[in-house]
Amino acid sequence: MKTVLVKESQYDISPAHLKEGSIFGALSDTSIQFLLDEGILHKVAKGDEVFSYGSKGGSFHTVLHGKLDFYKQHGDKKLRTRTICFGEAIGFVSMIALHERAGSLYALEECLLLEISSQLFSDFHDKYPFDFGILLMNLSRDMARTIRVLSNAMVESDVIVKQN
Repeated sequence: MKTVLVKESQYDISPAHLKEGSIFGALSDTSIQFLLDEGILHKVAKGDEVFSYGSKGGSFHTVLHGKLDFYKQHGDKKLRTRTICFGEAIGFVSMIALHERAGSLYALEECLLLEISSQLFSDFHDKYPFDFGILLMNLSRDMARTIRVLSNAMVESDVIVKQN
């Protein structure tokens, strides 16, 4: 994984293009540019690990180009639960819940990711409160879609959730 500058990107990361993704949809151009300028861009090679199970969850990543696989870990079990594509986010749940990473993330192909730290997320709230509300709604909608897919998979597999 290599940190790159916005001007070094070989991909279209213009606000107009990024708005086509679910996380950036309906955000203003200036707020998207702020996130690009203040966040960390990572160029990730196929097979690279972006983060590992148990690591600190102080940020989340948005996919600007490429695809990644997330492997959820619980105890000694590890299972691929989803593929993250352009315009989607990963790691937001760990960041907002103040938890360690619940799994590991690997690049399926060359990727360009934008890392948004908890501090940048807070700064974004202060500088762009209206856009922050939209971003939070987009992230929540993304989480809701993921919950639906995973809960459907549980039903299809006849998984019974244990009661505590």
